Amino acid sequence: MSLIEYRLKRNFDKTNEPGPKKGRELQKRFVIQKHNASHLHYDFRLEIKNEDSGEIVLKSWAIPKNIPEKKGIKHLAIQTEDHPVDYINFEGTIPKGNYGAGNVEIWDQGKWGMMSGSFKEGIVKFNLWGKKVKGRYIIVRMKDGKQKNNKKNLWLIWEKEEELFIQK
Repeated sequence: MSLIEYRLKRNFDKTNEPGPKKGRELQKRFVIQKHNASHLHYDFRLEIKNEDSGEIVLKSWAIPKNIPEKKGIKHLAIQTEDHPVDYINFEGTIPKGNYGAGNVEIWDQGKWGMMSGSFKEGIVKFNLWGKKVKGRYIIVRMKDGKQKNNKKNLWLIWEKEEELFIQK
């Protein structure tokens, strides 16, 4: 996904969300934002170089129950559009009538490191080093996760119990 879908869903005259900017350097940060929109959920975002466009973006998922904090517990993660890197520090209220209307606050943030896999292939093992969340995680696209009728991109995320991931 590129930032085109992000731009199309927002009216920047009516929301204080950051717009896309070019010329970013990859810093491998992550953020988890508590988003009290139509339903309370947590937005999990990883700073990556987009595999298709080459843009530095935040690859994003909405996680209804937040990222699991206990090993072996799997949570649903619904992939959303890529977000601009400046969204990593976004907190505030998205006004009613706008996409994602509601309060957004940073729940945790830090650095991350990919150990293996690719988002395109649908399986990634990675480490998180945040203030609240630390550990080895895996995110996997569900077999039927790309549903053509509603375009949901369904993944599962969990903290790994076994092997230590070695960064390449």
